Amino acid sequence: MGTIADSHDVIEVRGARENNLADVSVDIPKRRLTVFTGVSGSGKSSLVFGTIAAESQRLINETYTAFVQSFMPSLGRPDVDALRNLSAAIVVDQERMGANSRSTVGTATDAHTMLRIVFSRLGTPHVGTSGAFSFNLPEGMCPECEGLGRVSTIDVDELVDRTKSLNEGAITVPGFTVDNWYVQTYIQSGFFDPDKKLADFTDDEWDAFLHRESTKVKVGKNNVTYEGLVVKVNRLMLAKDRESMQAHVRTFVDRAVTFTTCPSCAGARLNDAALSSRIDGLNIAECSAMQISDLAAWVDKISDPSVAPVLTTLGELLDSLVGIGLGYLSLDRQSGTLSGGEAQRVKMVRHLGSALTDVTYVFDEPTVGLHPHDIRRMNDLLLQLRDKGNTVLVVEHKPETIAIADHVVDLGPGAGTNGGRICFTGTVDALRASDTLTGRHLDHRARLRDTVRTPTGTLAITGATLHNLRDVSVDLPTGVLTVVTGVAGSGKSSLIKGSLAGRPDVVLVDQSPIRGSRRSNPATYTGLLDPIRAAFAKANGVKPALFSANSAGACQKCKGIGLVYTDLAMMAGVATVCEECAGKRFTAEVLAYKLRGRDISEVLAMPVAQAREFLIEKQAAAILDRLVDVGLGYLGLGQPLTTLSGGERQRLKLAIHMAEKSATYVLDEPTTGLHLADVDQLLALLDRLVDAGNTVVVIEHHQAVMAHADWIVDLGPGAGHDGGRIVFTGTPEDLVSSAGTLTARHLRKYVGC
Repeated sequence: MGTIADSHDVIEVRGARENNLADVSVDIPKRRLTVFTGVSGSGKSSLVFGTIAAESQRLINETYTAFVQSFMPSLGRPDVDALRNLSAAIVVDQERMGANSRSTVGTATDAHTMLRIVFSRLGTPHVGTSGAFSFNLPEGMCPECEGLGRVSTIDVDELVDRTKSLNEGAITVPGFTVDNWYVQTYIQSGFFDPDKKLADFTDDEWDAFLHRESTKVKVGKNNVTYEGLVVKVNRLMLAKDRESMQAHVRTFVDRAVTFTTCPSCAGARLNDAALSSRIDGLNIAECSAMQISDLAAWVDKISDPSVAPVLTTLGELLDSLVGIGLGYLSLDRQSGTLSGGEAQRVKMVRHLGSALTDVTYVFDEPTVGLHPHDIRRMNDLLLQLRDKGNTVLVVEHKPETIAIADHVVDLGPGAGTNGGRICFTGTVDALRASDTLTGRHLDHRARLRDTVRTPTGTLAITGATLHNLRDVSVDLPTGVLTVVTGVAGSGKSSLIKGSLAGRPDVVLVDQSPIRGSRRSNPATYTGLLDPIRAAFAKANGVKPALFSANSAGACQKCKGIGLVYTDLAMMAGVATVCEECAGKRFTAEVLAYKLRGRDISEVLAMPVAQAREFLIEKQAAAILDRLVDVGLGYLGLGQPLTTLSGGERQRLKLAIHMAEKSATYVLDEPTTGLHLADVDQLLALLDRLVDAGNTVVVIEHHQAVMAHADWIVDLGPGAGHDGGRIVFTGTPEDLVSSAGTLTARHLRKYVGC
């Protein structure tokens, strides 16, 4: 790729101190592929996301008017002395795509837009412009379901208690108390007697109460809008995305509402006119429901000069989705149902078609969820982005992706306070020759087991048909370590999580978000705060409640959060460190109480490993031991759970479940976010779980975990409708010696057979 010509060809970072970064200064070559390595918690994300990408995005946001900025998230300036030669940064992360039911893979990638143009030009009969094929526009959407593909039926008896009157609290919808303005509108509307039992309402009263459309009524001296209870619940609750609802509202909706496929459009979302227009016998909904790999082949057969440019672009987009291992998806798949890894790859394909160049693309472990077979295709796309003249920054642990880097920045040497320093910068070959932890482990390979454990029994799965599974039956051995593998989309999660979740004694430990507020942290989530509070209370002769930032000891100014959030009206809101407690979250009185010379805020600021040395109390030590066991020794006790990665969330959940009696543990890609050196520690932990009498089933692509297994279940042979079958069951040794699957081929190469 050539050499760095002058200072303008590098991003200069000087004196970076975000989180644990120890005054880091480094030059990163532009228009190259740079991979950032290091153990979990070494400072990779703080440098790449928290410093470089954050400052780039902050500077871009500042170019907008104050009005526009008021709709943007507030971005503080990173703690860094200087950043020079930044270009616009686009972060392609693993955050789930919006759960909006109107967003699909097709709309998120513009593939559906292009398909609409093709149908508006070539579809017969001709029914209009491309808008006539959009389920998000009035001219195209099904009038009954309004383009959602499903209709809701509300159980009225979940909304009201018919034995009561309105004044007695007949409405049972969350938040609809008698003194609530909504309920007072019904009571004072004059349409019915508020002291009359609902069971005694006439048909007209019942219809006005439940189904009346918006009407102006006088309540007191005010003119207000009246609408029936069912109409109001539909508008206030059912129009919202489920994930954005509060937990008690979500529970109510799940209980009161039944969603069924729209009878008018059969789930196609479109009106009759749009569905009547066809190309080669297919309408646009049928095309959108096709597996993308099949749709790509169908598009490739269309040849018409009037849409040639659109067809070319659409074909390239679909081929890219197939090439990145997403060919098993369909364009009508809702964006909110994609995994973090799938969402990241969809975003990546979207940027491949961009006309922008000289952009900085920032990726967070793009190989998450990818089989070794798929990683090569991911690498090709990273190189394509670079070759378009972009700077590509990748935080990654997988040696296959590190190997393609033009430049490597290795952080460490450890995690937390033991990290945050540059250990190495240079080429991959120079890294391999260096004496860094990453360099030493780059060619490290786990070996096949000398002897595999003997199962204690079997866990049967019979006739599994979820998603793409083809009536799959398999016996999982108990009392051993089983690894379930196969390419992305082959059916692994459908088989294991879909069949085992909810069974007695099965503990599912995945990477889903942990519900909680910005007050939640590892200390509160694991129950560690209780023995810490008890120890402080005993040492000082006061109540334990004083040592909770959610209770009596909380700083009154920031309410125990440590930050004060200020709304600046038309300007973006800002969060500032509380001046009263200096971010320590507790009152001065509470901070005066000490435990072995430390106050409560100092203890909560400790990383797990340091706290393990400090807290000698038996209950606290047991929890901290488990956190160290799962590789979270670097995590701060008071670090907000909202800042944890998917892999960290999974390991935190695992630490809690390890305290339970023997069970079947189901883990979903536990190597996510783990450095090569930490994978050995994870394997030792899995061994300890099995040796303690547990069954461990791991959905995993990492070859070190496959090699370490007692038993392997391999799904495939491909993804989507090309997968969903068991292609191998047996020991890893049998797999590498005799099987012909994709997994066998890669594992054979990995172990050197």
